[in-house]
Amino acid sequence: MTNQNNKSALTTLVTVFFFWGFIAASNGVFIPFCKTYFNIDQFQSQLVDFAFYGAYYIGALLLFIMSSAIKKDILNNWGYKAGIVYGLLLSAVGAFIMYPATAGAEQGQTSVFYFVLIALFIVGLGFSLQQTAANPFAIALGDPKTGSHRLNLAGGINSFGTTIGPIVVSFVIFGSATWSTDELAQMITDNKITLVTVQNLYLGVGTLFLVAAALFYFSKKLPALKSETAFEPANKARNLLILLTLVVVGCFGYIFNTYSGDAIATEAIEQTRLIILFIALFAVIGSVFVANSMASKKPQGWGAMKYPQLVLGMLAIFTYVGVEVTIGSNLGELLKQGVGNSNLNALGLPILNDSEIGKYISLYWGGLMIGRWVGAITVFNPSQGLKKALLIIVPYIAFGVILLVNSYNSTFSTNEILFFGVCIAVQIFGFFLAKDSPVKTLKIFSFLGMLGMLIGLFSSGNIALFAFLSGGLFCSIMWPCIFTLSIAGLGKYTSQGSAFLIMMILGGAIIPPVQGKLADVFNIQSSYWIAVACFGYLLFYAFRTKTVLDKQGVTY
Repeated sequence: MTNQNNKSALTTLVTVFFFWGFIAASNGVFIPFCKTYFNIDQFQSQLVDFAFYGAYYIGALLLFIMSSAIKKDILNNWGYKAGIVYGLLLSAVGAFIMYPATAGAEQGQTSVFYFVLIALFIVGLGFSLQQTAANPFAIALGDPKTGSHRLNLAGGINSFGTTIGPIVVSFVIFGSATWSTDELAQMITDNKITLVTVQNLYLGVGTLFLVAAALFYFSKKLPALKSETAFEPANKARNLLILLTLVVVGCFGYIFNTYSGDAIATEAIEQTRLIILFIALFAVIGSVFVANSMASKKPQGWGAMKYPQLVLGMLAIFTYVGVEVTIGSNLGELLKQGVGNSNLNALGLPILNDSEIGKYISLYWGGLMIGRWVGAITVFNPSQGLKKALLIIVPYIAFGVILLVNSYNSTFSTNEILFFGVCIAVQIFGFFLAKDSPVKTLKIFSFLGMLGMLIGLFSSGNIALFAFLSGGLFCSIMWPCIFTLSIAGLGKYTSQGSAFLIMMILGGAIIPPVQGKLADVFNIQSSYWIAVACFGYLLFYAFRTKTVLDKQGVTY
């Protein structure tokens, strides 16, 4: 293909990256709305993420199992283009199912919430197929050496979706009016705010999925690329992942069962639920280290998992996606939840209601857009002098876009703009220190992320709020760094390794519910200790993977 056709194809491809971001970030507004509307606790509200991100894992795992059964890569057989079309059609089905799933639902009908989760699971299954195809597709549209830069560019479009998603969904559900928390709850009780708006939203989204599928299907500029890599069986890895799936499903199934009936949640029941959640979490962590240990002794049957950089990277993707999602998904509750009889929330700021939190969720996800726009600068091959200037200018241009997007429905105070401006300056300093090195970038941004969470835990007011919000800035550039380091030196196992990494988006399904239950048992602010732990592992991974790759003599 010519370079011009590559650019046209990439332009078409990035539309799906936009959809992923729009829907994923919208969950941050949808979650607190569901908590109020369906009268559920914080853990149950986080099942929105469990259904959505769990579908990524299940979808990728099913593809791997079926490919293993026929000893042929199913997605490669279809081609990347067809894989994206099928994924968009599947997501459209999930979006359209949202209408009958919520038809006639009224406030407090918790059973309807589980039908909502089924619809979101189907949307997520489609996204899993799209993402498994789109990431290698973006890399294949040009020189492999600049593949990570194209992923950054696509990630920047993805993050634009994450920035406007919460604003659009907040406006659709609540309109431009702002009510007090009590007024909002009363309007939901009186059925003045209903799920009809959510139904219409997902009908529109489903229609857009169909339009995008048609755009991909009929696009002559988008090639039906396939990987030249033969499918590599990995029976031991497959069996371990199936066992892990059974453990996780068993743990969550047990917890779901404790919510059935009219039983009152005692302190003992809540603590048991938390313990079971940690069993699911440690099952993932344990399985990764078991795979690493067993594959190092006898690599046959483990496929790509015989490479320690891949196994460690799987857990890195798990914790990265988990921390990225959980900070944003629990943010609404942090801003809403009052302390005692005070009219102040957990941070000592005025309590906000569901209709007021959208701009902060948009700002959090906008932080990811800022970092990814900076990461995409290299795609355009600027001179060193211009690049240094752009490292300073682009983040604040992106910040301006975030403010502009929010200006229609809400505005930030001067103090809030200054606070986030300082956070951006810290991120820019991190980029200058990292000097485009994936290992240095991970080290610096993991440390800054951990520091931000600790400041949020031990402070209050705007300092705490913007310390938590800074998590988006520091998560922004991690995906391509982890992905690049994890598949370095995998050779013929690169395609399989990529599929394993996509499965570990499972972190977005498990870590937010764990934090939600920590908030139920303790309090919402202290639940952010799990974010500290996630950034801590990412910092460890950055040091450990460098040692592993240096030992193998792999360039990265």
